[in-house]
Amino acid sequence: MSELNIREADRLEITVLMDNYTDIFLIESTDVCRRPQLPFFPQILFAEHGLSCLIKVCAGDEEHTVLMDAAVTPACLFSNAELLKADLGSIETIALSHGHPDHFLGLAELLKFLSKEQTKEIPLILHPEAFLERRFNIPAIGHPVTIPALNESTLKEARADLIKSEKAFPIANGLIHTTGEIERKIPFEKGFPWAEAKINGNWITDPFRDDQGLVIKLKGKGLVVISGCAHAGIINTVEYAKKIAGTDKVHAVLGGFHLTGRIFDPIIQPTIDEMKRIKPDYIVPMHCTGWKAINRFAEAMPEQFLLNTVGTTYVFEGEP
Repeated sequence: MSELNIREADRLEITVLMDNYTDIFLIESTDVCRRPQLPFFPQILFAEHGLSCLIKVCAGDEEHTVLMDAAVTPACLFSNAELLKADLGSIETIALSHGHPDHFLGLAELLKFLSKEQTKEIPLILHPEAFLERRFNIPAIGHPVTIPALNESTLKEARADLIKSEKAFPIANGLIHTTGEIERKIPFEKGFPWAEAKINGNWITDPFRDDQGLVIKLKGKGLVVISGCAHAGIINTVEYAKKIAGTDKVHAVLGGFHLTGRIFDPIIQPTIDEMKRIKPDYIVPMHCTGWKAINRFAEAMPEQFLLNTVGTTYVFEGEP
């Protein structure tokens, strides 16, 4: 794919509305990593096995708000947004990283809310294969387990303007791009063998062609790459973002790296080695990265590592 015409952003804010981990005592902030300052009980942020990030991007006086993924439980998503005073009504576009329920189950209720707030259809950017039937076939369980599938009719009833794209797609007036389908070039990133999809009537190992991330070019700093689960591989994702953006400098990598569970233990170190080669200024593993891999990243890249918690806002400033 040829390089994209990605506009440079002056400022980027990423607020984590939902992730797997919350900690009410992790309150120390920096200019980049701003922790929620909330009173203690009963006002508490919820965590679940899901992901949702509210993204605000600015260039001069121009400002856009985009949501990546919508978690699992609508009530938790709305509650967290309310506590954080996050303006869901300002969302212009939603980008879906892939068709797994821990990223889309909150979508329908969110879309209904937004359609009332904005009285219009909300653009939803996703890959056509996000609608595939899917299941997990985990040896320890002994039989396949079907998982909820994304329903096109439900989304349309909730007033989503479905934009299906296999290729990179511009949003936020070109300040953010989806990656589209990600090239697979890293030998050890072989996907998720326990995940299956029904394609052409047959259950096969899920190729996750719908897996995509977001890429932002921060003025004078390089790329910020955001992944949902990185089923295509987090190194593949970053390398493809570099390719389509036409730059090798990476400022930050955030999101799920899908390194959780014993099946991924052998590729934790190779992933860390490759990430150290890429040399991002910041690395924020979330969601499905897993406890073991997150701790290994913290040990191997202490100057770059930031521990994520629900409610944290990451602020990245471009050069003047």
